[in-house]
Amino acid sequence: MTLDQLVDTAAHRDTVPAAEAMVAQLESYGVEYVFGTCGHTNIALLDAIGRSSIRFIIARHEQTAAHAADGYARATGKPGVLLLHVGPGMTNAVTGVLTAAMDSVPLVAIAGDIPSYYYGRHPHQEINLHADADQAAIYRPFVKRAWQVHRAGDLARFTQRAFSTATTGRPGAVLLSVPMDHFSRPVPRETADGFPLVTPERPGLQAAVAGRIADLLVAAERPLVYLGGGLRRGPGLDALRSLIEHLDIPVAHSLMAKGTLPDSHPLLLGMPGFWGLEVTNRHTREADVVLALATRFAETDTSSWDPRYTWQFPPGHLIQIDIDPAEIGRNFPVAVGAVADVSDAVRAIDTAVRERQPTPRQRPELRETITATRRALFSESRERGTSAQFPLRPERILADLRAILPPDSILVTDVGWNKNGVAQCYELPDEGRFITPGGASTMGFGPAAAVGVQIAQPDRTVVALIGDGGMGAQLPAVPMAVEQGAPVIFVVMNNRSHGTISDLQSANFGRSYGCDFVGPDGLPYSPDFAAYGRACGADGYSIATAEELGSALRSAVEARRPAVLDVPMINEPVPTPGHWNIKDIYRGVFD
Repeated sequence: MTLDQLVDTAAHRDTVPAAEAMVAQLESYGVEYVFGTCGHTNIALLDAIGRSSIRFIIARHEQTAAHAADGYARATGKPGVLLLHVGPGMTNAVTGVLTAAMDSVPLVAIAGDIPSYYYGRHPHQEINLHADADQAAIYRPFVKRAWQVHRAGDLARFTQRAFSTATTGRPGAVLLSVPMDHFSRPVPRETADGFPLVTPERPGLQAAVAGRIADLLVAAERPLVYLGGGLRRGPGLDALRSLIEHLDIPVAHSLMAKGTLPDSHPLLLGMPGFWGLEVTNRHTREADVVLALATRFAETDTSSWDPRYTWQFPPGHLIQIDIDPAEIGRNFPVAVGAVADVSDAVRAIDTAVRERQPTPRQRPELRETITATRRALFSESRERGTSAQFPLRPERILADLRAILPPDSILVTDVGWNKNGVAQCYELPDEGRFITPGGASTMGFGPAAAVGVQIAQPDRTVVALIGDGGMGAQLPAVPMAVEQGAPVIFVVMNNRSHGTISDLQSANFGRSYGCDFVGPDGLPYSPDFAAYGRACGADGYSIATAEELGSALRSAVEARRPAVLDVPMINEPVPTPGHWNIKDIYRGVFD
């Protein structure tokens, strides 16, 4: 054997295809599942995944895969990993990746791309026309970062950066676009070990700032905590409970924070804004000091930022703490703004408050008022939920779910009554979880996200509570659940309409047009979703009376199989005590 042959043989032994090195790197990062679809640009990576400990969750549509990866990430706190194909695979997934990005969910999207040496020649499925081969540009407006890999040797470094960026600071979605030939190019065997994932320390709250915030809270006559979706269970939540109970501070929460504090807590006011109770909105207007934690003051939670209904800064003083400096003061002026990990910040503030005021502040009349108001909300909703009217009132569906589901069940919703009604008047058990699309308010999120949640939490009951519009938008979620053995219960609140928008149009224009599903005979139309479930291999229940819903739910919970419950429902608007500026626009008022 010649010297050149010996060198070539040694080099071959010391290299592996980049796809194999990447999969080893993913394993070292703790990746257990990759959600996605196959395509000619990513099957080299799929082949390597198939020889690894990672399980590939195949989907029939890229948006389905993206929502499932998102649901998995929300349920575990770990990054969801999504595998996509070039061109239409990328564009099909945009809505799902956007949904994760806007809700600060860590998600790593890996997309195969055209061969690097065909750049700009417009090969098969390249995204081109007015720009050559720039599929990453589609994602740049909403992902934290998009990488285009130009050399196989850069793949490991960019993969490390992708996972680090998705999970640190304000979590979010990232894109890694890889020309398909780079998956097959050789890289050094040790590449997989060369880029370990290091999680940096999150910024804490300086003691001086914590002291200044504590001074404001102790001196306040009408303090209020406004809780966003960035604080979950753990030491930070324990500190929050300690803080509010020590000073008797009422708490309002954003849509995304429902369930962070139990609905039964005597200081919990609920949501402000569009769907907030008047008592909650009044507290936001009258508060002299507001401590806002990990929230962006979205339009829905602020009554379109109209101080006549919700939040008044000034005269109120706003303390805003967020991991993302861009959110500080974005929508309201702040008295104190701090960039910090919210869990660390709350612990520091709680400590500083107790140093300044060791004895608890007691305001029993406040607790009594809140408890009475919340009790009335839930009891009135349950009372309406006793109706035997058929098709069912939406609150009857919620009442049966609340009575029958195990207390630690996870509700994954779409948009409409299934989201807003649950957030407003469903008394979530202390052990339960509520997962919903917030920033993008994506119809079709619920069915597929629930499958990802069930894969992450295999022993819990997971319910996709969705409208017929959302179910129709994500039919591939049902066969995905069947294939994965994920016993998701799909409860379809079927009013044969995009009900929320139909109500909105009727209220403002006197009729509904283009919002309701109508068959060729002019009568309301809906597919038979229960039959579709059975056709996919799931159980299917067609609810024909009010009493049948409860028995079907019990059967579905006991069976531990994927199930579709088609529940006819009347179109009934969700109460909106707050204000939404679009109603002014419909009336021709432009402020």
